[in-house]
Amino acid sequence: MAETTNTGKNWGDLAPRVISGLVLAGVGLAAIWWGGWPFAALVVLAVGVIVWEISRMCLPARAGVWAPLGLLAGAGLLVALWASVGWLALLLWLAVLVVAAGLAGAGGDRARLVLYLAYVLVAGWGLVQLRADGFWPVVWLVSVVVATDIAGYFAGRILGGPKFWPKVSPKKTWSGTIAGWIAAGLVGLGFIGLLGPGIVWLSVIVSFASQMGDAAESALKRAKGVKDASAIIPGHGGVFDRFDALLAASFVLTLARFTGLGG
Repeated sequence: MAETTNTGKNWGDLAPRVISGLVLAGVGLAAIWWGGWPFAALVVLAVGVIVWEISRMCLPARAGVWAPLGLLAGAGLLVALWASVGWLALLLWLAVLVVAAGLAGAGGDRARLVLYLAYVLVAGWGLVQLRADGFWPVVWLVSVVVATDIAGYFAGRILGGPKFWPKVSPKKTWSGTIAGWIAAGLVGLGFIGLLGPGIVWLSVIVSFASQMGDAAESALKRAKGVKDASAIIPGHGGVFDRFDALLAASFVLTLARFTGLGG
């Protein structure tokens, strides 16, 4: 009986997770296929909702500023995309962060709010810029993140074993983490013909970044005493819960590309 209960606990969230994941995948793939402003609009919308979710966690007593901060971040990213890269976009983002810090007030977790907001803005901007480089780079990035997540999910539950970082993300195991790296490397192998041989090692790095993105969001939720960023997506919680890994992957890849290390 104990074994049956444990199995239900491990796999009980699989159905809503798969269904909502398929819906998200359909919308995301359509936007990736179209590219341009349809894709940018989806990213801007996601960033706005994620900032709303972050604001709910960092500023629980200031519900009146959650939506304005989400709109501010989305608008800031939209104008930054229109302005392209350069001093104007950077100044705009700096202004967004300053306003966000002011809206946080003395009682809010201003440091975490500004830090995570800056992280999400850079990641969102980098994702749109990656699509501007072509269809396949974004398909590769999403494939690496999805493969890492799926391999980690099933390997962790089937193989179990020692925890990877129990204080931050108690469900993550070393078996799932390593399985994610292997899966990402295999995805990279499939893209060598399109993106070059260096894509294999970059896939593993991006895979690890995606796992750290999940850990970073888990750390924020644990610090704020919440289970999910919100309850918007069945089986996944909030938009931040679903896209934390992709954001981190995009963030690290954007930094790598900016410094010339990512091609």
